Amino acid sequence: MGAESALLNVIDVEATCWEGQPPPGSVSEIIEIGLTVVDLLARRRVSRHRILVRPHRSAVSPFCTELTGLTQAEVARGVTFAEACRLLVAEHAAEERPWASWGEYDRRQFARQSKADAVAYPFGHPTERSHTNAKAVFTTAHGLRRKPGMSGALQIAGLPLEGRHHSGEDDAWNLAALVLDLVGRGAWPALPR
Repeated sequence: MGAESALLNVIDVEATCWEGQPPPGSVSEIIEIGLTVVDLLARRRVSRHRILVRPHRSAVSPFCTELTGLTQAEVARGVTFAEACRLLVAEHAAEERPWASWGEYDRRQFARQSKADAVAYPFGHPTERSHTNAKAVFTTAHGLRRKPGMSGALQIAGLPLEGRHHSGEDDAWNLAALVLDLVGRGAWPALPR
């Protein structure tokens, strides 16, 4: 395993959301990308990052603000989705570096939005090779019948919830702690070459 391949991007996105159905013409769009870089060999979190993304087919609802803490004014100062994807590739080696998220939502949301916005998918292909569903790994490693949410998984692992739940940056940081716990248990899968 080379120096670069020891690094893993742990990603958590927040997206526009509503209590109930979205307003007519609105679709769920990424508004925050939280990213924590993990060194799997050194077994530590190396850095944490936050990219705010400006939606163009939806707006941040009061429900979304209550959940994520993000306001429409805040995300309006963010970058476009295309620029966010460019930053992931240029600054975080997203095309080459493996990545993980809690469940499949983040991977699917990136795929959907990349297609809708005609933006190159930032994580390289095939996605199955580079993405690990940390929720599935955790569920198997702990012999659970049901897949827990992130906060429940932290409790099961005996780890603290740091920061605000549903903040992409804080959630990525917490998910990285869960990944490192799985690495320590010998449960984190080796990625194919």
